Amino acid sequence: MSKQGVILLNLGSPDSTEVVDVRNYLREFLMDERVLDAPAPIRWLIVNCFVLPKRPRESAEAYASIWEEDGSPLILTSRLQQKALAEATGLPIELGMRYGNPSTESALLSLLEQGVDDLFIIPMYPHYAMSSYETAVVQLMNCVRTHAPTLKTTLLPPFYNDPGYIEALLESARPAIEKGDFDKLIFSFHGIPQRHLIKGDPSHQHCLTTPDCCNTCHPAHGTCYRHQCAMTVEKFVQAAGLPKEKYRLTFQSRLGRDPWLQPYTDQTLESLPEEGAKNVKVICPAFTADCLETLEEIAGEGKELFLAAGGEQFEQIPCLNDHPQFIRYLADTIQSWQNGGYQTGRATEPAYVAPMKR
Repeated sequence: MSKQGVILLNLGSPDSTEVVDVRNYLREFLMDERVLDAPAPIRWLIVNCFVLPKRPRESAEAYASIWEEDGSPLILTSRLQQKALAEATGLPIELGMRYGNPSTESALLSLLEQGVDDLFIIPMYPHYAMSSYETAVVQLMNCVRTHAPTLKTTLLPPFYNDPGYIEALLESARPAIEKGDFDKLIFSFHGIPQRHLIKGDPSHQHCLTTPDCCNTCHPAHGTCYRHQCAMTVEKFVQAAGLPKEKYRLTFQSRLGRDPWLQPYTDQTLESLPEEGAKNVKVICPAFTADCLETLEEIAGEGKELFLAAGGEQFEQIPCLNDHPQFIRYLADTIQSWQNGGYQTGRATEPAYVAPMKR
């Protein structure tokens, strides 16, 4: 009889706020060909000659501003999610980070040591992007091929428009939005370079090419990050009953000079007070756990930008974290898998993950 287990995949965090640990983390992160998608020699030059000499110290200060007594907020919250799911399902649940610790490999080995031979993979990314969902799954499958090539695997597809996810997102945000005492609700998603969107389009003829491409039905939407973000917003505002003038979709965390998805969150926050929006709330649906990008970039820097531009009230709505409704959604998803839902396979690349060579 098979033994089932679950692995939760997320981005990761430095081991500490020491510059050396942040440097090691940034090196691993930026040398990923799905994050900085330049040829290896150019990627090495950019990372080692232009990023690592200065960026680790700046990033260490940012991490220090949100670090908790017991460690990284992302890791601590992810552990709470892991614990809650284990209690809800009675299954072995392990946590694997794409970069840093606990590593994806260590999580897989732990499950194998517990006798797991039927694995459910949950990337904690609601939306598909080569620099998040895809790289996390590919990393895991590389480990599976190395350590357990006969392991049965089942992959949860992006759940950006799943009714259970939308319901959890709405319930977690309800205390902040139920009174309607805000001028704008900003949906801030982690940005990606526009070239990533084009590379993720299997046809190479739709994304950013077809007019109104996100709202024109096409197979590319299966791996289109921008479309999936827009669908999350559409489903949320329908469920919440928000009129169009009360919300806006933006993208944060851009890096480098190449064009990223727009509009940019920081520029939007600076312009809103002049438009008359003095009371703003920001929700970050692409993140399932609060982290540097939500706690420091939005709740810290974003708030400062908004208030300096003339804003009066600003609130970052917490991520799903270990909200009971989100844990219930994940537990229901696991039960659906146990009942035969979702695609299964053995240690081959999951069919849902687009190949790197584009």
